[in-house]
Amino acid sequence: EPTNHLDLEACVWLEEHLASYPKCLLLVSHSQDFLNAVCTHTLWLSGRLLRLYGGNYAKFVQTVEEEERLQLKVYEKQQADIDKLSDFVRVNKANGVASSAKSKKKVLEKLETGAVEKPKLREPSLTFSFPECSRLAPPVLPFDDVSFAYPGSEPLYEALNFGVDCDSRIALVGPNGCGKSTLLKLMSGELSPTEGSVKKHQHCSLGLYHQHSTDVLDLDMAPLPFLRKVFPPSVVKHTEEWWRGYLATFGFSPEQQQSPMGMLSHGQRSRIVFAMLAMKDHTVLLLDEPTNHLDAQSVAWLQSYLEGFKGTVVAITRDRDFLEKSCGSERRLLTPAAANRHDRYFLEKSCGWILELERGEGKPFEGNYAEWLEQKAEAMRQERKADSRLQKTLQSELEWVRSSAKARQTKSKARLARYEEMLDAPQKEELSHSASIYIPPGPRLGKQVVEAKGVRKGFGERTLIDGLTFSLPPGGIVGVVGPNGAGKTTLVRMLTGEQAPDEGELVVGESVKMICVDQSRESLQGDNSVFEELSAGLDTITLGTQEVSSRAYCSWFGFTGQAQQKPLSKLSGGERNRVQLAKVLKSGGNVLLLDEPTNDLDVNTMRSLEEALLDFAGCVFVVSHDRFFLDRIATHILAAEGDAEWVWFEGNYQEYEEDYIRRNGEVAWKPPKFAARNLVGAT
Repeated sequence: EPTNHLDLEACVWLEEHLASYPKCLLLVSHSQDFLNAVCTHTLWLSGRLLRLYGGNYAKFVQTVEEEERLQLKVYEKQQADIDKLSDFVRVNKANGVASSAKSKKKVLEKLETGAVEKPKLREPSLTFSFPECSRLAPPVLPFDDVSFAYPGSEPLYEALNFGVDCDSRIALVGPNGCGKSTLLKLMSGELSPTEGSVKKHQHCSLGLYHQHSTDVLDLDMAPLPFLRKVFPPSVVKHTEEWWRGYLATFGFSPEQQQSPMGMLSHGQRSRIVFAMLAMKDHTVLLLDEPTNHLDAQSVAWLQSYLEGFKGTVVAITRDRDFLEKSCGSERRLLTPAAANRHDRYFLEKSCGWILELERGEGKPFEGNYAEWLEQKAEAMRQERKADSRLQKTLQSELEWVRSSAKARQTKSKARLARYEEMLDAPQKEELSHSASIYIPPGPRLGKQVVEAKGVRKGFGERTLIDGLTFSLPPGGIVGVVGPNGAGKTTLVRMLTGEQAPDEGELVVGESVKMICVDQSRESLQGDNSVFEELSAGLDTITLGTQEVSSRAYCSWFGFTGQAQQKPLSKLSGGERNRVQLAKVLKSGGNVLLLDEPTNDLDVNTMRSLEEALLDFAGCVFVVSHDRFFLDRIATHILAAEGDAEWVWFEGNYQEYEEDYIRRNGEVAWKPPKFAARNLVGAT
């Protein structure tokens, strides 16, 4: 136990010293981080036996779990054979067939003598929970005749009346700019209603995560010293070893705990904010797009955390799978506008109530998403509303909710087959009358688009990509997936030529014209209006070989009327994303690089983008954690699977997941061990 009682600096020094120690070491330690950082082999003493395993502690755990799984299969088969032979001996002895019974009895005795033991767990499992937050009398957050408007703007809501109770799981969904984040700010007290009141229960404790929470991080500091600075010993009395273990539960290795946060990915920084949030007991969690930038394993961790949370969760998110798995017994949905949905999967599977806010009224509906879509479409038919686009969106959403996984895979596969038809088709006619996104084609692609040959890339001693080989066919749409920090952004930078491979070749065809939409949105000018940013003050925009009305082009991305005059500085995250898409896509490339293009988008824009990409006469690389988006559009998956290994797979995300499970087993697909830890009440 060499790390016992050592301070943080001493532990870090000891790890570094022992990791490079030229002679042999024999360590006895319960510090998993320390063992992972130092050890090359593990000796396991169990049942009076000593076994040697190659690799550090994490590798040892993985190997032993696999051994136990295989041993259990052998044990179960032998027990079944023993039971079968025992029945045979008993029946034949009773029927007087002594010779057969005697023969089988010898086989039975031999089998029992050589039977394997029932596998035992390496150590007893600990099951515990932190004190639950006290249950408060409802309502915890009552809204009484609440109206709100920003100065000089039309009211976002009028006369809202509802209450947030304990144990509720509430999803806020709706189009970008409709006021979802504002509603959370009213709940948190950051804003006050222009009329009416929001009265927080006096014993209610609120925890808030929003889209800019990572701005509080000091990017020059490492996670470990930063958290100890935010929670000093005068506030939280914990040892350095405790803090190391705490960060490990959020997926941070010893090296990452000591690395400047500026070197971490956006998703890793988000996990640090969640670590700060989980340090306090909360009655209500207010989460504004909590899954943005998070990889699949981090989202799975957050789902597990919220499943065990006994308080109330109010979430703004477009992640359907996250919402499906994060809902408890009571489910409600607040929708600030009809027919604009981020979270279709959750809405279909988990919602018991929908509260639709339309034209300043609250319209409750009991049922799930599909049932609400049906009654909404029927109401529109009965009222003979003229908005055919909205009705079409409702019907399209209903068909998607009801479709099978196999049917969802068909559409993207058909794309490759009809690629030549898309190339030869005339450009879209009467563009000014369109109400959906249109991506103008660039130059005609040659046979060679992008080809990787044994590409290797790393920084310092860390290798991100090793031995990457693939060839992108014309018309291909590639979903780039993998955990935060795996090198997805580095891959995009190599494709654009900003960075070069350390080894191997990344060949881009001569006919390729790349355009890139990144997450930063730094190219947007904050003083411009939407119209000025997209049109440069001109009445028409050139798309391919055609000119279209600048105002019509703005409307394709959801900006109509006065919304075209809104300053970029006053746009929501989703609205800024739409402007960025509109600005970059009009330039006309034949290979698109899209980095998390669906972040913050409402469902109308997301669906329009899906259809536009499927109709685009070119190739696309999409970095995305939205599996449903990739199910719809991807023809190939490029996946980072760990240890710098990348896999090129032909098919959409659903097919890739099935292939991964076939190759590695279902256990390997599950989130890591730290995902199950309940962190509420960590103080």
